[in-house]
Amino acid sequence: MKKYYFIIIALLLSVTTIPAWAQQERTQSIIQSYLHGWEYSLKAGFSIGGTSPLPLPVEIRSIDGYSPSMAISIEGNTTKWLDAKKIWGLTIGLRLENKSMTTEATVKNYNMKIINTNGGELKGLWTGGVKTKVKNNYLSIPVLANYRISPRWKLVAGPYFSYLLEGNFSGNVYEGHLRTPDATGSRVNFGGESIATYDFSNDLRKFQWGLQLGGEWRAFKHLNVYADLTWGLNDIFQKDFDTITFAMYPIYLNVGFGYWF
Repeated sequence: MKKYYFIIIALLLSVTTIPAWAQQERTQSIIQSYLHGWEYSLKAGFSIGGTSPLPLPVEIRSIDGYSPSMAISIEGNTTKWLDAKKIWGLTIGLRLENKSMTTEATVKNYNMKIINTNGGELKGLWTGGVKTKVKNNYLSIPVLANYRISPRWKLVAGPYFSYLLEGNFSGNVYEGHLRTPDATGSRVNFGGESIATYDFSNDLRKFQWGLQLGGEWRAFKHLNVYADLTWGLNDIFQKDFDTITFAMYPIYLNVGFGYWF
């Protein structure tokens, strides 16, 4: 993920270090765009949330731990106001973002495919503890309707479309047993320091989409503060992935600031 952020930062530095005459031309161009109803902004923030089934299936008996990881987003967008008073508008953006979390849960008869200590693979129904780490990096395109409720406040809502750049969905099971291949099959116990790992990263779906809803407050002339809720509407796993038998959806709140040109 770092290499993508370095590319974005390098592009931003190239914009801010252009010669004075070029900056003057750029300023004039931005003013002309503004007069024709166009606005531009850069945004940076962090996300907190999780990837979860909705509702929680009966296999998940309890959530024993949750730890949000540092999830950063960088975005550039363009807004076209559709009326002279700039009340209604349309925004399209390009966002580089990370969605990550770590959870621990107690499950019963949870469909699982694990790699045991000798490197072998076992598939069956797991009962016991499960620790899951999710860290997915996306390139997302939000397409949002704008409604300005006051000179300082506006609301945004609309769909977003994401492409998975790098994905990780992995973890381990502990303090429990696996019935393989089904509930009446042989039992494999794991206790004490004995754990088994799993990794479903290669089964993640490349294309995802969902809805985004948020608001923005203009704190100063060029500085905005924003909050956006993104809610995925398709399963993060591919259609033919059947180890986890229920759909998982990314739900994250992104908070940050933006610079308006």
